[in-house]
Amino acid sequence: MQRPLVALKIVLVGNSAVGKSSLLLRFAEGTFAELPATVGVDFRVISLENVQGYRVKLTCWDTAGQEKFRTLTSSYYRGAHGVIMVYGIDDPESLKHLETAWLEEARRYVNNPNAVYMIVGNKSDLPTAVVPRADGRRLAERVGALFLETSAKSGSGVSECFVELVARILEAQPHVTGDGEQAGVQLEAGPYHETASCLC
Repeated sequence: MQRPLVALKIVLVGNSAVGKSSLLLRFAEGTFAELPATVGVDFRVISLENVQGYRVKLTCWDTAGQEKFRTLTSSYYRGAHGVIMVYGIDDPESLKHLETAWLEEARRYVNNPNAVYMIVGNKSDLPTAVVPRADGRRLAERVGALFLETSAKSGSGVSECFVELVARILEAQPHVTGDGEQAGVQLEAGPYHETASCLC
C-alpha cells in the first residue's frame, strides 16, 4: 500500500550570508557551493519518502536576507507550516537579528497558529565558533523553537534539520495529514525534485 502524500510549506529566513541557500542546496542535491546572495525569493520542491509513515512534498522558500527585500518577502510567509531561522555561528549579529527582526516578522505574517519554528546555527564546520552553541539553544528555548547546528559545507545535521522539522509539523498540525478536523492537501504523484525562482 502506497503511503499517503501530504504537502508542506517551509520558509527559511535569516541575515544575508548565513548560508540559507547553501543549506537548502545541500538538502536538495547533496552538494555544496558558495552561492551569491538570493535576490527576492527562490524555492525548491523536495520529496521525502517516509516521515512518520507519510510521503511529503516539501516546498522550501529561501528568502533574501537583505533589508531592501524585506517587504517583498512578507507574502511568502502566508500558509507556512514551518519556519527555519538561520544564523551563522561566525556572526553574532545574525543570531541577535533572529530575535529582534526575523522572528517578529515571521510571527506577524505567518497565518498558521500551529506553525513550527526551528533555529539553526549554520557553519558548524568552522574550527572556532564565535557564537557558542549554548547561546542559540537558549534563544530557541526562550521563544519555543527547535534548535540544531548544521554545516551546509560538510552536510552535518542538514537532513536532520529538515526531517525533524517535518516530523514535528506532522505532530503539531494533524489537519495536514487528514487526521484532524480538516483534511490537508492530498496529491497523487511520483517523486518530486523541482526548483524555481522568483526575482519579482
